[in-house]
Amino acid sequence: MRTDLFDFDLPPERIALRPVSPRDSAKMLVVQGDGVLRDRLVSDLPQWLEPGDQLVVNDTRVIPAQLKGRRIGRETEPKIEATLIKRLDGSRWQALVKPAKKLASGDRIRFGNEGKVCLLGHLDAEVEAKGADGEVTLSFSFHGPALDQAISDLGVTPLPPYIASRRTADERDAADYQTMFAANEGAVAAPTAGLHFTPALEAALRGRGVEISRVTLHVGAGTFLPVKVDDTAGHRMHSEWGTVSAPTARKLNEARAKGGRIVAVGTTSLRLLESAAHEDGTIQPFAGETAIFITPGYRFRAVDILLTNFHLPRSTLFMLVSAFAGLHAMKQAYAHAIAGGYRFYSYGDACLLFRAREPHGIEDT
Repeated sequence: MRTDLFDFDLPPERIALRPVSPRDSAKMLVVQGDGVLRDRLVSDLPQWLEPGDQLVVNDTRVIPAQLKGRRIGRETEPKIEATLIKRLDGSRWQALVKPAKKLASGDRIRFGNEGKVCLLGHLDAEVEAKGADGEVTLSFSFHGPALDQAISDLGVTPLPPYIASRRTADERDAADYQTMFAANEGAVAAPTAGLHFTPALEAALRGRGVEISRVTLHVGAGTFLPVKVDDTAGHRMHSEWGTVSAPTARKLNEARAKGGRIVAVGTTSLRLLESAAHEDGTIQPFAGETAIFITPGYRFRAVDILLTNFHLPRSTLFMLVSAFAGLHAMKQAYAHAIAGGYRFYSYGDACLLFRAREPHGIEDT
């Protein structure tokens, strides 16, 4: 499928640099299954759900995964910035680095400020391997909990590029870029649909008879990478680790058997649930990697409703929502949102998507 089918123009002023407060006061564009649009607020979410529906949230916790340092051991010591994207074992991480051209396999990077934190005040890592597009494997000098503490001491919250290019991260982001459900450390990007939730909204949902279940998908920095190929068939998704527990799978299946709907909070929850679902829609316990890439033509098995933010042009996430609600419907919805002053991306507003009544493929263009 042609990547340019998923392009649209977004004025820069529509990109949100801070979240609204309270979080559930964000706008919510409802896209019904027949394409009808309704302007609402996130706090209105309970009104759009029914008793017995199951809301599924991602409880991953963002780590301070961005590290700054310098290459050492050679004649010059250029500055290096690394964003951790995936833990490989107790001492090794995959990372995106820049400038990648300054590094070669075997090079050593020293992160941190000597004399301040982390025992000797710094954290060293060796470039074990170098891949494409700035990706490297880093082998750190610390292991296990000691490495986790060093990263926590030295790292900062890795804001998405479209925010980081316009302002620096600060102490507010450490809280703003974390959902109220965050529990299991491992993500380097927030499951941003979950940022809209507050204790008051959770109470209102439970009062409506909507149950809340938790799954974990550790979101990687690959979520921000653009689709650079002309045809979606040539795009390689980065894998991410996730888990759906046996009790959660059982509860979701029982609810569906009684007529309840599965409401995914965010594309991360949706991708994980679809990865865990059999062809008949039964959700199985799951623990492992997923690199599922959803484009128009995909037949959804597990999820009936999706709460998500507004995504980048030509991104895998806009392709996913176009598969869910129809490309034509999503282009209309995004045009409506842009004209109506909706705020886009991680700190922006939300849309509530009801699955299109018929699967949409390339003919829906």
